[in-house]
Amino acid sequence: MDDAMWLDMTVDDADRVSRFYERVMGWSRQTVEMDGYVDYVMIKPDGSPAGGICHKRGSNSALPGGWIPYFTVANLTTALNQLTAEGGEQISEVRAYGDAAYCIIRDPAGACCALYAEDASA
Repeated sequence: MDDAMWLDMTVDDADRVSRFYERVMGWSRQTVEMDGYVDYVMIKPDGSPAGGICHKRGSNSALPGGWIPYFTVANLTTALNQLTAEGGEQISEVRAYGDAAYCIIRDPAGACCALYAEDASA
């Protein structure tokens, strides 16, 4: 598994939390249109993405709070099969993102992260 390649946070009030990171970290916000509301991609002062701050709504309503790192795996299906064999838990459905796919998991210690495969067919 590679280093974390993305961070997301799902919260009740993404507007307030994203403003917090703007003011404290010096990040800026780019809106992402959702179903009747916006989520945010946070941008560092150097122009690189810092992560996403999302409202706890719709398909995100059951996700845990706090920052969730996304880790790249070679094959999502294989990783998910190994996850359950090793005492982990899949806590979201597999979601497509272009040609990629990801899902949120919980490890045996209770920590949450996402598994991300760049090729969803792999």
